Amino acid sequence: MLVVVGTARSFCFKGIYTKSTCIVGYIFSTRRFSTMKEVGIDYASGLHTLESVGEAPVLRPVSVRAKCSSNVQSTPEIEKKYVHGVYDAIAPHFSSTRFAKWPKVSAFLSSLSPGSLVLDAGCGNGKYLGLNPDCFFIGCDISAALINICAEREHEVLVADAVNLPYRTGYGDAAISIAVLHHLSTENRRRKAVEELVRVVKKGGCVLITVWAREQEDGSLIEKWTPLNQRYVEEWIGPGSPRVRNPSSPRTLESIPEAEENGAAEKLKGLPAKSSNLKSAEIMQPTSLDEGHSLPTGSEKGYAEQQEFFVPWHLPYHRAEVSGASAVALASGLAKKDDKKGSVVYNRYYHVFSEGELERLVSGLDNAILVDRFYDKSNWCIILEKTS
Repeated sequence: MLVVVGTARSFCFKGIYTKSTCIVGYIFSTRRFSTMKEVGIDYASGLHTLESVGEAPVLRPVSVRAKCSSNVQSTPEIEKKYVHGVYDAIAPHFSSTRFAKWPKVSAFLSSLSPGSLVLDAGCGNGKYLGLNPDCFFIGCDISAALINICAEREHEVLVADAVNLPYRTGYGDAAISIAVLHHLSTENRRRKAVEELVRVVKKGGCVLITVWAREQEDGSLIEKWTPLNQRYVEEWIGPGSPRVRNPSSPRTLESIPEAEENGAAEKLKGLPAKSSNLKSAEIMQPTSLDEGHSLPTGSEKGYAEQQEFFVPWHLPYHRAEVSGASAVALASGLAKKDDKKGSVVYNRYYHVFSEGELERLVSGLDNAILVDRFYDKSNWCIILEKTS
């Protein structure tokens, strides 16, 4: 799904979509258009008609012929369940905790020339959008729930996949990817995401990328994460996508509203859940693994080498949609209750980067050079400059 909001219409209509993608498009705005009647978008030779629905114009969806690489651009099941689904479910609570700007990211954005167009791939709740008032920003994220939050703040945003950015080549002056690549479950997808960031900026444009580091400043933090064992890694993150046991009955997580009734906690306590004595990864056992393939904690590799983790997100009972997403997630094993902390616990998939891994990932690029690398707030960070 593609969503574009606000004055990004002028960017979109001038040709963001010049390549075929695996996307069905939508557009809406909180502001009224007064002049445009039809919109032609140059992808798959599609023509969309702009109609008004109340205050918001809506670009009616037209299916697009997919020309995507199935190996890299088809989303693995682990990302659908433990990244996309989780962030859609926790979006309002997650957003309420994401307001502080990292100084190094702020410095990068503040250094850009006035009038620069900045593309934020994986913008989350949009905390960096508009940070430099002299620049133009367009944000995208795979989570429609987070994009809705950005839209309510009148940012220029769209729903899109980091490995298949819907911008023409050389479109932006700079791009950022803040805490995104570590949610991609294969090296090929992480490399493709980097290639896309470089592709969409102009020659001479810079790209800032940050990822969670395996070398955390607080080493005890990692002990709170659930390591994925080698059999799990081979099953989910190997050359192919995992085999789906029951694709006809997918379970999805709905967005959770900002606030719920005070009685939510009591209702949640009455919901069935797996035993709290089970380890986190046992509770989070994916339904798409074949019978007999469990998901125990630990790893044949030691903690010192482990890079694949489930990182918990504690959603307080009073914020949970008791009759919707949380109940479904608990029943299906995609979440568990923690009555002691009064929260529903969702696990998010992370591949944490070891020192030097991010540099190795970009070393094969023939159209960009590494101009800076640094470690900041338990993140490995690099800045690339596009050379051709």
